[in-house]
Amino acid sequence: MANGKRNRDLTSGPVSRALWRVSAPMSIGILGTLSVGIADSAFLARAGSDSLTAIGFVYPVIVALTSLSIGMGAGTSAVVSQAFGRNGNDDAYAARLALHALIVAALLGLVTATAFYLSAPAIFSLMGATDAVRDEALSFVPWWCASFPFMVAAMGLNAVFRAGGESHISATVMVAQALLNIALDPLFIFGAAFIPAMGTEGAGIATFLARTLGCLGLVIFSLRSGRLSISRTCLNGLGESMRDIARIGGPAALSNAINPLGLSLVTSAAAMLGDAAVAGFGAATRVQSLLFVPMLAMSAGIGPVVGQAWGAEKHDRARAATRLTFLACAGYGALLAAVLSVAAPTLAHLMTDGGEAADHATTYLRWGATGFFGYGILVTANAAMNARDRALWSMGLSASRIALVYVPLAWLGASVAGFAGIVGAFVLSNLWAVAGALWLCNRAGLLDLSGLKDTRLSGTT
Repeated sequence: MANGKRNRDLTSGPVSRALWRVSAPMSIGILGTLSVGIADSAFLARAGSDSLTAIGFVYPVIVALTSLSIGMGAGTSAVVSQAFGRNGNDDAYAARLALHALIVAALLGLVTATAFYLSAPAIFSLMGATDAVRDEALSFVPWWCASFPFMVAAMGLNAVFRAGGESHISATVMVAQALLNIALDPLFIFGAAFIPAMGTEGAGIATFLARTLGCLGLVIFSLRSGRLSISRTCLNGLGESMRDIARIGGPAALSNAINPLGLSLVTSAAAMLGDAAVAGFGAATRVQSLLFVPMLAMSAGIGPVVGQAWGAEKHDRARAATRLTFLACAGYGALLAAVLSVAAPTLAHLMTDGGEAADHATTYLRWGATGFFGYGILVTANAAMNARDRALWSMGLSASRIALVYVPLAWLGASVAGFAGIVGAFVLSNLWAVAGALWLCNRAGLLDLSGLKDTRLSGTT
């Protein structure tokens, strides 16, 4: 780096080391973030059935909104990583982009939170929440909405750090915030000393405090370390940064929101088969979300590596990174399929009350695992294409997987073959994603499949 203060260069050295440098810390950070939802459910289950049911109504909505913000973070990471590659990782330039990312993210969070706060009563009524459960859910919403701009602002800054190869900062913030949230949960949910028991509202307060303190701590650290500047000149180019982030982050945000929407529609298909099918499907997908963490971390890692390489016009390096992550997803997916062929019943019984629900969860984990690698290739391909400024392509790939394959085949499969039809739809949708990812990445210059064609034509191996 030019001034030697920090090393953000991902354009030199082994590609595998660059990917590991960004992806490994993110595995820990993502696990920390997922643990908050698990802890909320565990604590609220003890607070009462209305509280647990209320968070069940709230959870799908906040997952969708959080997915939108993650997509905008991907847009920020793509824009910033390319800029780093073009501009030689200049610290002053990075500090200015960090301020731009912070402003854009905070504005997005404020607008989104306000819209959710105003529409929440109607949303929960349409979802079928009863009066008591609806009131519990609405007690959580104001605090969650107040925390959302802080969460999205921190995501914006974290995206800049990831783009610069400093994902350890992002991961540290994510883990620290998660631990604080989990520590505060029982204090506000059940009460302690002068703090009254507040149930679902208490969970919202814990979330607000953890996110606010986490964001403020990150901003203070960024200012003191020179990674963020608030000088007047740093506002120069803000409009251009906003346009660039929106151009990539908008489609990326929609792409991220498509998956939870598709999952809810597939859950509706499972509901045709009875409560046990829904319970088994839900339990299996919760296990699945944890198993997907390494692949999600790789998707967080490949974006900065491809972005910096493409910005520096090192296209071969970008192709090598894409190829390596695809192979890693295939290898990890094969390992999961082998392990789950044996361990699926044990995991299913741990996540359910046994019986028919456990049987359904076992079926999903055992046979659905054969397609897990495809989802990894999908998310890493999307991240690579976003970094290559092909966000509309990645959005199209995600949308086609859900709208053309997964949802329609899940409904058809449930009608014809029962729960096995839903599992089959999941596997086929991921195979579709693999084919689409290979084709689109080849077109984007992120893969070179011409060698495979030449090999086929010549009859060599």
